[in-house]
Amino acid sequence: MNGLEEPNAVNKTRNQVFSIKVPASSANLGPGFDSLGVALNLYLVLQAERSDKWEVEPLSDSLRPFPFDEKNFICQVAIKTAWMYKQEMPALKVSIKSDIPLARGLGSSAAAIVAGIELADLFCGLQLSRREKLQIASKLEGHPDNVGACLYGGFVVGSQIGDEVNLTVLDRVRFDPVLVVPHEELLTETSRDVLPAVIDFPRATQASAVSNQLLAALMTQQWELAGRMMSADLFHQPYRKPLVPFFDEVQEKAIQSGAFGTALSGAGPSVLCLVEPGKGEAVAEDLRHKLAGMGVYSLKIDQEGCVSSKL
Repeated sequence: MNGLEEPNAVNKTRNQVFSIKVPASSANLGPGFDSLGVALNLYLVLQAERSDKWEVEPLSDSLRPFPFDEKNFICQVAIKTAWMYKQEMPALKVSIKSDIPLARGLGSSAAAIVAGIELADLFCGLQLSRREKLQIASKLEGHPDNVGACLYGGFVVGSQIGDEVNLTVLDRVRFDPVLVVPHEELLTETSRDVLPAVIDFPRATQASAVSNQLLAALMTQQWELAGRMMSADLFHQPYRKPLVPFFDEVQEKAIQSGAFGTALSGAGPSVLCLVEPGKGEAVAEDLRHKLAGMGVYSLKIDQEGCVSSKL
């Protein structure tokens, strides 16, 4: 986009109000480290319009600790995205609500990144393709699994090799997600710090085989095999489990209740339980009785990804 087009593109949004909805996501599913992701029907929702100054209105209590002006992370992403395309992001009034638990391994930062990119796209007239948005989001997040699920919806397989990002949405993979959310937070930075810098070749080979087998089992609905592969992860769960002391209890009770597999959701501490299609609510209800003091949610896979509209 050249400089002559900028004023017209921006002026077109002067009196418009846009709505943006971005789903939560869970990544890894055990051995699919920084590669597998699934969109969940918990949402970050924004309404935005042009303003004389930056204003952020939090409509959810969990968002109140964050800045109310352009220092807000979502606004910073929007400003940075506009700068990448040599545009100046106009000041906005943005109202934000979210039912995505923060610091629980549910892609809250990925959803914020995708929302910020969408703001820049809408109010600077960038006309970005979804793939271009994925490239920007993956660069900012560092890996494509969460942001890919947020953008595209569904169950995704992503890879990032240098600057090259690829993503595949697998429509054939279907299951009922049941989410167990503790009250405790676990920052991604803390969870990343416990990972090894190097994995030896035999372990890496086995870990890769387990990840491949998980994907094959999910695509062919071999539920029991998929569950075994989820628990056989060698990439990250063995190192992160000590940070989540209740994981083994949740895993045992989830399997007893009918889940076929469990895994740390992203970096944790939430636990994602995978259930055969149509059985999720029954498993969740049973787990609510067995896991006092934790939130248990029967969810669905969001199939739309990020959606924006003019109000």
